[in-house]
Amino acid sequence: MIRLSNGHAFEYMTASGALSFDGRGWLWERPWRWVGLLDPTLFTSVTKTLTLRPTEGNLRWRNPFHCLRLIRGGVVNAVGLSNPGIDWWRGKIGPSVDSKKIPLVASILGEPEELAAMARMLSCFDLVGLEINASCPNTEDRFLQDTAGVIEGCEAVKTNSCLPLILKVSAGHDVSQIVKGVGGFVEAFSINSVPWAMIFPSHQSPLEHLGGGGVSGKVAQPFTWGLAKKLARLTAIPVIWPSMWEPDDVQKAKSFGAKAVSFGSVFLRYPSRPTLCVRKELKRN
Repeated sequence: MIRLSNGHAFEYMTASGALSFDGRGWLWERPWRWVGLLDPTLFTSVTKTLTLRPTEGNLRWRNPFHCLRLIRGGVVNAVGLSNPGIDWWRGKIGPSVDSKKIPLVASILGEPEELAAMARMLSCFDLVGLEINASCPNTEDRFLQDTAGVIEGCEAVKTNSCLPLILKVSAGHDVSQIVKGVGGFVEAFSINSVPWAMIFPSHQSPLEHLGGGGVSGKVAQPFTWGLAKKLARLTAIPVIWPSMWEPDDVQKAKSFGAKAVSFGSVFLRYPSRPTLCVRKELKRN
């Protein structure tokens, strides 16, 4: 279990956007929730990433699955940073957030000055933490690849918010340098999906027309779990292990020292599996 500086403790988390902007789930996930096969209250949820201004990305609400493809053992997605912007979230979602029912972390992305502004804007809402998304595989934003910028962004958020900070990194980051600079700001690391070309360098992505996308799920575990192990060697900051896919993955991650795990693309292929995994672990314990 990971315990943050504000006292919030969690063992099971949803990846950014897995359950929409409010942690309750997307429209197509509601039937699973209504019949009890998807229980958002079991998780600390992370919002889909928010930016200071609306960002179009590749997601189209009339056809949300055109930028997603199911592959063997996972999902490739090129959703990008599609979101209506921080002001929309503050007006439509923020006032109804109740972290006693569904603990919610807000995921944010931007340049350091934008992150500082968003951190101030979000301080009045009932959130249990903030996550800086410094690792979207579907954009070539310079900031996301700039180690100094990532560190500066973490400092900017902590200077402007008292909420605990989680930093999302990827297999493409120089984490050995990042961990040296964020020790005084970051309370946990999360891990993003893996760029298609890193996993399948000899095969074209089915979403090549949208930039290739990021791969998540079991097929990404050699990269995401490898990064989790590397972070554990480099720092005492706890790591939220990603890519839970099979029920036994939770126990495997714990055997490697994981204090918390996250569920992401598995919601798309097997919406009930995360709930079943958590209930199994709670029963075991």
